[in-house]
Amino acid sequence: MTRDSDFPLPSQGDAAGVAAARAESARGARPLLQVERVSKLYPVQRGPLAKPSFVQAVDGVTFHVHRGETLGLVGESGSGKTTLGRTVIRLVEPTLGRIFFDGEDLTAMSGRALRATRRRMQIVFQDPYGSLNPRMTVREIVGEGIVIHRLARSRDEATAMVEGALQKVGLRPDMMERFPHEFSGGQRQRIAIARALVVRPHFVVCDEPVSALDLSVQAQIINLLEELQDELSLSLLFISHDLRVVEHVSHRIAVMYLGRIVEIGAARDVAERRYHPYTRALFDAMPSLDRGGKARRLLPGAPGSAINPPEGCVFHPRCRKAEEGKCDVEVPPLEELAAGTGHRVACWHPEVE
Repeated sequence: MTRDSDFPLPSQGDAAGVAAARAESARGARPLLQVERVSKLYPVQRGPLAKPSFVQAVDGVTFHVHRGETLGLVGESGSGKTTLGRTVIRLVEPTLGRIFFDGEDLTAMSGRALRATRRRMQIVFQDPYGSLNPRMTVREIVGEGIVIHRLARSRDEATAMVEGALQKVGLRPDMMERFPHEFSGGQRQRIAIARALVVRPHFVVCDEPVSALDLSVQAQIINLLEELQDELSLSLLFISHDLRVVEHVSHRIAVMYLGRIVEIGAARDVAERRYHPYTRALFDAMPSLDRGGKARRLLPGAPGSAINPPEGCVFHPRCRKAEEGKCDVEVPPLEELAAGTGHRVACWHPEVE
């Protein structure tokens, strides 16, 4: 058994960072989702007598999502994107920090209050083959949430809700009695989207929703999500490793590295300015047809261990601008370079030239 004192304190997301995020949010309407200094640690027992160590999957993360907004979340595999996405809707319980949804503290909820709020927060998983129960029909899969949350007063009303959800995602109502194996990958992902939307959520986590699909099908699903967002005023947390997709669908982009957000701001600003060396490296590594003969700049090395992350800036072992005695010792705060822009970066030597 572990105690609270066993958990290492998060190295990012101090009070100043939370205050800055709150001030940024206050300039507009209240965010639908507010995440403050959230960490998720998993204990790793190395032996029966050894003190447990911890995988810091998410490390002191602070951000917000406004109503009708898409926040794109990017980073290499193992950066903590999926864990963060599941933590903010409490599919995974946070170890530290607070999550506010529509002004209410989600981390303090339980029982009926949590169940009611979860109806408003849904998720679309990456794998359209593994996320659907092969023994259930489409009617049962899409209608499961209706039953759990008691949204229909009769079977006929539930059927009408399922039919409506299928039509919204471009599927025919007469497909309701089929099983998942009878559909293509793109159709299965449409079923997964219908399952999420049928309970009328306000916020949806899209966890790599197109990465398992062919390119032509990816475009169809992305266009569908954008249409549904406009029609239903949805807020989205769009998780992906594909920078082009994220840049296209997002209003703002957050860049994650080894459990921390290292840069966040308007999508165009992040894509064009690339203040953090890691953000710049990610974009420089993208294949391009218009480089003018320039070679791709590949990021050297591999991400550090989440069990024993580097001291100071977690990116410093791979950073060409790392300063000994500074970057390897002190954790850079996630702060604005220019006040009022909302574009924040956690770096002692940002790429401002």
